Amino acid sequence: MFSAEIYQLAYQSLLLILIVSGPPIIISTILGLFVAVFQAATQIQEQTLSFMIKLFAVIITLFIIGGWLCAQILQFANNIFVNFPKWAS
Repeated sequence: MFSAEIYQLAYQSLLLILIVSGPPIIISTILGLFVAVFQAATQIQEQTLSFMIKLFAVIITLFIIGGWLCAQILQFANNIFVNFPKWAS
């Protein structure tokens, strides 16, 4: 396998990681910010409130877009398996 293909696969895999992990992280960050502002405004010092809201939001996000995320991962894996004989020779 040539170094250009290795660099291209490394780039594609890192981009896929960003695409797959992006939506849950963004949702968790936004909701965490809103909960932190709410807790500061009401002076509620409950530690589990922020954690539970973010946990449920990430789970719901993964249920909603999980099929699309899985399709992206399978497309990448299929690309590797289809092109492997070309790279191996």
